[in-house]
Amino acid sequence: MHTNGLLRNRFWFLIAVLFLAALWPSVATTQETAVAPSPAVKINLGVRVPMRDGITLSANVFRPDKHGKFPVIILRTPYGKNSASQFGFGRFFAGNDYVYIVEDSRGRHDSDGTFHGMHDEANDGYDTIEWAAAQDWSDGNVGTLGGSYGGQNQWMAAVGSPPHLKTMAVLVSPPGPFYNLPFQYGALTLLSIDWYIMVSDHVNQNSRELGLDRVLRELPLVTIDEVATGGRPIPLWKKNFEHPAYDEYWKAVDYERNYDKVDVPVLHISGWYDDDQPGTFRNFTAMRQLGRKGQKLLVGPWPHAINSVTKMGILDFGPSSKIDLHGTMLRWFDRWLKGVPNGVDEEPPVRVFVMGANTWRDEPDWPLPATQWTKYYFHSGGKANSLSGDGVLSPTLPRKEPPDSYAYDPADPTPFIVPASSAQVGGPDDYRPVGERNDVLVYTTPPLEQDMEITGPISVKLFASSSAPDTDWNAMLIDVYPDGYALRLNDGVVRASYRESLENPSPIEPGKIYEYTIDCWTTSMLIRKGHRLRVHIASAAFPKFDRNLNTGNRYGMDSEMRVAHQTVFHDAKHPSHIVLPVIPAKGNEKAPPVLEEKSLPEEPGRTGGHLEGSCMGETRVALTAGEKSIVYADLESALLHAENPVVGGMEIRDGAEPRPQILGTTHPKIKIKEYL
Repeated sequence: MHTNGLLRNRFWFLIAVLFLAALWPSVATTQETAVAPSPAVKINLGVRVPMRDGITLSANVFRPDKHGKFPVIILRTPYGKNSASQFGFGRFFAGNDYVYIVEDSRGRHDSDGTFHGMHDEANDGYDTIEWAAAQDWSDGNVGTLGGSYGGQNQWMAAVGSPPHLKTMAVLVSPPGPFYNLPFQYGALTLLSIDWYIMVSDHVNQNSRELGLDRVLRELPLVTIDEVATGGRPIPLWKKNFEHPAYDEYWKAVDYERNYDKVDVPVLHISGWYDDDQPGTFRNFTAMRQLGRKGQKLLVGPWPHAINSVTKMGILDFGPSSKIDLHGTMLRWFDRWLKGVPNGVDEEPPVRVFVMGANTWRDEPDWPLPATQWTKYYFHSGGKANSLSGDGVLSPTLPRKEPPDSYAYDPADPTPFIVPASSAQVGGPDDYRPVGERNDVLVYTTPPLEQDMEITGPISVKLFASSSAPDTDWNAMLIDVYPDGYALRLNDGVVRASYRESLENPSPIEPGKIYEYTIDCWTTSMLIRKGHRLRVHIASAAFPKFDRNLNTGNRYGMDSEMRVAHQTVFHDAKHPSHIVLPVIPAKGNEKAPPVLEEKSLPEEPGRTGGHLEGSCMGETRVALTAGEKSIVYADLESALLHAENPVVGGMEIRDGAEPRPQILGTTHPKIKIKEYL
């Protein structure tokens, strides 16, 4: 194995260990069997907490060893309450005059019942909160804490509006069930089989020795749980194939449907390489849109095991990237459970770490108010396949260009760089080897002439056709270093049959061009001068997602595979592109374009001259006819009677005005009156 491969494997092994220790602490084999209580802390082990249906759950309770009533912090987990890290949390909070409760989820470890994933967490979370509030050591103020599954189950409890819930600290929570786990816009997060195996009995099951590399390639998908476990079916895994669309089964555990029922301060924490990242941003944005007070977003340069590393791959974020997480949470709970006027609620609501610049930034909102949504279009001479192709990424609107084509074979799927584990799905890996494949379309900018900061949500608009009745479309944004290192920033997928509806997927017509939107989540990176931006388009990211077999057959139930012939269009009618959240450098936030008068050859039906100049380094051309004007991306586009005129690079259809965030990219004298 090459040295780079060894280093990458060691890196991911370290991430897996840190993840398990930080967020799935009970997976660690070392547990404290004999704990000497601190003189200041009283520990009650295995306390039975009654649920409304008669089932009792098991909890460890850490209390200040003194008389009085105290606020309560609850963490509920399926991964085990007896780890060293949970005892550390308990002693820390009890030592700061809180009661800390860590409870095993229903059907897990020492709790009774059967584990059904999120389907019992709403009622069990509510009942635990209200039970804690009624204890004689409680002052009635209850907060919740937890990460990953333990973040999602907080939202499930909160939508029931328990009267004594006062605040939440939610770390790396997944979103609703079709935006990340178990499905992402129709594609199954295949590595989740690792998780399903682990929680398939009362105690954690070890999937590491089961040969997941082999299991992931087995078909049909519905039975790979049995292949992995030697014949033992996992009911939760089977549910994914009984309910492949967003039906009532999933709606019952989609807390996003009930945001309006949650009205408590929430500390939202995630990382730029958190593989459950979208939940944090969706939750924070929704709470802010509802006018909920006390919302705080904190995002660092971290994997799913937040605050665990200062380096990932070739990226070194510096010592400031690691924060006092215990202290951050303590300040939060002091403010909202004890009423301490410590200024938490007076700070800016958004704090993010900008990778590349390696600095923290405080902001008033998310997405950042200064964001300039900038389109970079795909271009080629019809041969954008692989790094050796002619694909170009540019802010210039495409004109008449041939499409790009490739064959996607599910028997040899485009790879996603990741070990066979759900501990950490993806990082800042080098995607040059993947880019060498002919089933990957590669679009790259020239070297940047100046630094460019990208902070915010990323999306791809793709115009494409397929020979198959169903297929997948994957997109990835990459930062290309001068030496060629192709660093993944983030990526996304959409299954073609789910292009219009998650509830009612429908096949596509082979050969027909469809418009797809691919959510590539978020990032924050200062792309340095001399670097290039790159977009990969493919039809697989295996084994991050399951392979689309291109048949349109019943999902997960068969082994038939077909090769799909894919075509991506990028012309005036089908301007495939990526939308980047560009943050202008300080002092350039409102820089007006510099325009100069030039003559324009007369065209039938068009009179007057045009203004040509630059805005953010991009050329703009305005055609004028009296008071009527249209602004094009360049002179050639204007002369070619582009069917999708643009203002500041944004399309105008049916005479609609441009969106407010792109105003100011035209000269003040130009008034957009109507579509010419």
